Amino acid sequence: MSHLSQSQMSNSQSSPTVDLSDAQDQGIHMVQNQVSDDNVDNLDFEHGCDVDKDMDKVQKARCKYCSREIKADPKVHGTRPLKNHFESCKNKPQEVSTNQARLSFQSVRFGEREAPLVNWRFDQERIREALSYMLVVDELPFKTVENPGFRHFMSVACPMFSIPSRRTITKDIFHMYVNERAKLKSFIKNHAQRVCITTDTWTSIQKVNYMCLTAHFIDDDWNLHKRILNFCPIIGHKSEEISKGVEKCLLEWSIDRIFTITVDNASSNDGAMVYLKKKLENWGHNILGGKYVHMRCMAHIINLVVQDGLKGKDEHKAISRIRGVVRYVRNSPARYKKFQECAEFIETKKLLSLDVPTRWNSTYLMLEAATCLKRAFDAYEDIDLAYMTDLSKKPFDGVPIESDWDRAKLLLKFLKHFYNLTLCISGSSYVTSNIVFHEICEVDLLLKRWLNSEDVELSEMARKMKEKYDKYWGSIEKMNMILYYGVILDPRHKLGFVEFSFDKLYGGIGKNDAMKERIRDGLHELFNDYKLRYGHTLQGTLESPGSSSSRVSSSSSSSKEMSMHDGGTETRRFSLQQEYMMYMTGGKDHVKSELEKYLSEDVEEYREKFDILKWWKVNTQRFPILSKMARDILAVPVSTVASEAAFSTGGRVLDAFRSSLSPKIVQAIICAQDWIRKDSKPISIEEDLSEIEMFEQELTKLGVDSTIIDI
Repeated sequence: MSHLSQSQMSNSQSSPTVDLSDAQDQGIHMVQNQVSDDNVDNLDFEHGCDVDKDMDKVQKARCKYCSREIKADPKVHGTRPLKNHFESCKNKPQEVSTNQARLSFQSVRFGEREAPLVNWRFDQERIREALSYMLVVDELPFKTVENPGFRHFMSVACPMFSIPSRRTITKDIFHMYVNERAKLKSFIKNHAQRVCITTDTWTSIQKVNYMCLTAHFIDDDWNLHKRILNFCPIIGHKSEEISKGVEKCLLEWSIDRIFTITVDNASSNDGAMVYLKKKLENWGHNILGGKYVHMRCMAHIINLVVQDGLKGKDEHKAISRIRGVVRYVRNSPARYKKFQECAEFIETKKLLSLDVPTRWNSTYLMLEAATCLKRAFDAYEDIDLAYMTDLSKKPFDGVPIESDWDRAKLLLKFLKHFYNLTLCISGSSYVTSNIVFHEICEVDLLLKRWLNSEDVELSEMARKMKEKYDKYWGSIEKMNMILYYGVILDPRHKLGFVEFSFDKLYGGIGKNDAMKERIRDGLHELFNDYKLRYGHTLQGTLESPGSSSSRVSSSSSSSKEMSMHDGGTETRRFSLQQEYMMYMTGGKDHVKSELEKYLSEDVEEYREKFDILKWWKVNTQRFPILSKMARDILAVPVSTVASEAAFSTGGRVLDAFRSSLSPKIVQAIICAQDWIRKDSKPISIEEDLSEIEMFEQELTKLGVDSTIIDI
């Protein structure tokens, strides 16, 4: 026990004080001020009160939270009254230690539907990781961490957090990329049976060529995955450069089990595929010597077909004039406001949108909206006196005439089918290899119907498109057989649908026997290859890799031989079972294979929302070898690009932010973004015109006028 004198004890009892460090720990911050001539410390509590001095020099404090006045003369009262009030004030904010755990709903990340309830405590490193995640997923520049707005926000939201510099956050992001890469490499090695590859090329503003390599596979639990492997610079687009780039990437990832490689129709890709086939053959895991490894991008072929249909002189003129009036109205806020007034009584929710000439889907959407709003254009012509004059000048091609609008409606008939088809086959989050053949048949029948149309213009347009269509899909030899096998392995269709479609496309019954036989032979050849590779791992449930007849005869002879030397019960039972199988097949040396059993069963009832991966997962035990074949075929992507880029006839260009980074960092952020997002929907960074319109209408209702000045 400390020894204090009586005077010290009495002084401590009569005028208790609060140590400055203790006060700060409780949220009380003291500031010294000069008061009149007495040179006395005037205490101002940041959390507690405002200190005032009245005429008789008695200082009082007013609480900022409850407005109560407390005596606060430092010589007479000390700081005890202020401290007591602060501790008992009901309106004061609750102070919690930064180290104390709290219950908090964690933010929903990509792929999560509900926010989990977790214990939260301040953690500098975890917040830095979350900051890296935000910059990558939201596609924000690294300089965001040094922007004054962001720093102010963090000082209010989490003042304890020490914001890293741009250089530090760059290192954090690259470290995250390295960790995620190791996880993905391990996952592919342990859970991917085979991998399908797609290649795509990009160009930066500085004209640096990049190659994007993406892996597609189905894991052990029958989930479809799409993961970007590399986004690396290449010297050019020649076959040697592309093939060496793909080979280098696959070696870095230790991926040697390749099923297909999907590329566009550039001639350089044909040469690259010849080189890659040889390499894959040397690696020893090629299916049928790489017979089906080369897959052509279907979206690219559709693009070529559509472009041939739009090349006509009359079509080009009609599109150019309609594009001109849309641009004339949209480029001026005042004109667009008048146009909206003209469109008020038209029952349509379509909004005018400008197109991008290299993206034919935007041209389709522009024509669709413009034709729906044709009456609004007619009404606008009456109120805008400069309408006819301005559109007759360059760069416009004049006002659309009635034949232009008729031509646009005709084009929409064509483009609508190809627009929906491209959206359908460009998805990466669902299986596409089982729907391609059906869509190709629909296009073929559609073009034939338009060819026989009495409308001369429609027939001529269809003829141009049919010529391009036949170049790639006109016969069975021109298509990768995987496209047929994909629909056969769909239990809603099977082989019967393919044979029926051949009769509809290429003639009546009996005229396509050779084509049908080729499909059957190829399917059995592929199935036998899978039996050779996987049969030894499932010996208890499978026939041998050879023919069914040889399996039965060899098994029967071996069982008889065993019975001569071993009179065991198991041997006799096995022999009896073989004799029973011979009896049930009518004495024929044949037992149905898995493939034959699958094809002989009834098809599943057709449903639009049919989960084909779930069906095969449930039926894996019934068809162990065939399910392995289906697992590879159903993972095949038929397009090299995602749906948002599938309509483009121009090259894909990196934005200004990514173009300013080094190739190493570009690869890190693009790959990490893809891996972190996983199976979630990609972020749309394009402006939604309908949302903008709705926002402007809400501002108008609130009485907020536009500040845009029309010039």
